[in-house]
Amino acid sequence: MPRKKTGFLYEVHPTPAKGRDGGNIVYARPAKGMKMDIDAVDDYCATHHSLRSGELKLVMGEFLRAAGALMARGYRIDTPIGSFVPKLALRREVTNPDDVKDSDVVLDGVEYTPGKHWDEAISKWLFNGFTRSDNPNTQELMKDTQHLERALGECLKRGYVTVRSFAYHAGLTPFSARKQLEAWTKGDNPKLMRSRMGQMYIYTEI
Repeated sequence: MPRKKTGFLYEVHPTPAKGRDGGNIVYARPAKGMKMDIDAVDDYCATHHSLRSGELKLVMGEFLRAAGALMARGYRIDTPIGSFVPKLALRREVTNPDDVKDSDVVLDGVEYTPGKHWDEAISKWLFNGFTRSDNPNTQELMKDTQHLERALGECLKRGYVTVRSFAYHAGLTPFSARKQLEAWTKGDNPKLMRSRMGQMYIYTEI
């Protein structure tokens, strides 16, 4: 069964190795089913990072086409997410290097090495990323009316509010931020009005 009800869902399983107390040492892994395809990631970026719907998917497709063509010519591709290096192989067994012909060498795959930007992206989560300090009690924050009002005021300094900006200032998850913003658009005396701007929704004062 997955541990935790919010944040990073994980499972704990035993290994064959024995610990000092004689019991099996356990390990943690992401909970089963925690998987997103490119369509889901594209939707996430469109919702939370102001990208147009389909933009990430289009860019990824174009990158794959370009990277494939370039690596087939022998180029190593360094990107913010890591390095992609052509992996070569020989069609036949050769013991003398001088006997290797151009026709013997073929592209056999791609070797990928994560780049430093990956480390930068997750550095604040390493080792202590799943503690309460980095995963605030959302329910408590949602009950703090003054805290939410202050966060809204900070966002409205630019004239409008987005789910992303409100989540940032209030320390909420995007889901909770959207829930609160939507609540402010309802009732007899709504505080906010929702409207569409490009590919995202914005909230403005009434």
